[in-house]
Amino acid sequence: MKRVILFFLSVISGINGLSAQEKVLWKFKTEGRIYSSPISDDQNIYVGSGDFNFYAIEKSSGKEVWRFETKGAVHSSPSLYIENVFFGSADGSLYAVNRQDGSLKWKFKSKGEKSYDLWDYYLSSPIISEGIIYWGSGDGNIYAINVDSGKLMWKFTTGDIVHASPVVDDEKLYFGGFDGYFYALNKKNGNLIWKFNTIGATYFPKGEVQKGTLLHGNTLFFGSRDYNIYALDAVNGAGKWNMRDEGGWIISEPIDYKGNVYFGTSDAHVFYCMDAKSGQLKWKAPLNMRVYGAAVAKNDIIYFGCFNGKIYGLDYLNGEIKWEFQTDASKENYASVYGKDGHFKEDFVLYSEDLTVGENAIHSLGSILSTPLVEDQMIYFGSSDGKLYAVELPENEI
Repeated sequence: MKRVILFFLSVISGINGLSAQEKVLWKFKTEGRIYSSPISDDQNIYVGSGDFNFYAIEKSSGKEVWRFETKGAVHSSPSLYIENVFFGSADGSLYAVNRQDGSLKWKFKSKGEKSYDLWDYYLSSPIISEGIIYWGSGDGNIYAINVDSGKLMWKFTTGDIVHASPVVDDEKLYFGGFDGYFYALNKKNGNLIWKFNTIGATYFPKGEVQKGTLLHGNTLFFGSRDYNIYALDAVNGAGKWNMRDEGGWIISEPIDYKGNVYFGTSDAHVFYCMDAKSGQLKWKAPLNMRVYGAAVAKNDIIYFGCFNGKIYGLDYLNGEIKWEFQTDASKENYASVYGKDGHFKEDFVLYSEDLTVGENAIHSLGSILSTPLVEDQMIYFGSSDGKLYAVELPENEI
């Protein structure tokens, strides 16, 4: 049996001497929280913000190149295709914008957006395959849209909100929804091939699928609000394995690296490494807050952000912390939430009668829901403090 390695002091306290050899290249400030995950081309970084704007930012300097204003929060992560960048907004529209000057090419309007609850942080991100954009919406539909014209090709209606980002292979489109089902559709015409119903849990009987999916080989990996991570056969939707974490939801989209899957959890406050084929636990690293964003693997380091305002780099083999970085807001407000032992202070209540109180206190730490972008020696990520960070990684960590 492989060892389960727990690094309680190193992960939870953040005061163990593993200080980040940090060099902040630049910080770009928006007027809203950033949950959108940045992408880049040779010149720019592209990211959305809760201030209703989508931004192009010069990669080398952090200066604004252009911004495009929508009528809702842009918590969709973007996609690039030829000369355009594509993203969704809480105003219910999908936008195609020229990435050189920020001019609108076309806009596709859904039947409208809506939020499931306080923890429904993300919008579906558009995925492009063979000239078609696939995009989910709060109106319960998944849309297939021509990438050049913005014309609707087909739509498929589910039983609830679709904010998870889809994935595609040669023939199929895969995605989950807040109705608790995971779907496989024919990507050409939207016909249903199969669907899988999550198990559900006592207080979350629908087993909502909130975020994205990993397709690795012929296996699909995704988490659910029923506390499970699932591995399904991509051909027929049959279950290969599942793991239930008794502590809470699994929102984070899994990633694969060297035969393992890596993902964080919600209220369990744990980051997992599991064998992709068997589902056997390799190791788990405890944290002191949630992980919703996906991780990124680079040179045997697994990077991911946490609601505590820290971004971690863990050794892929054993979960040991190799690097960490703390947002400005986390540095300023950490002591208002956590004691010196790294645990919640005795007078701090996360889930009070008014749920927004605890949630806003956590976001005051500059929570990182954004999936980081790692390029060369740099890591880029957004934060609830409204900033997009560009941080240089230590040479021995990349």
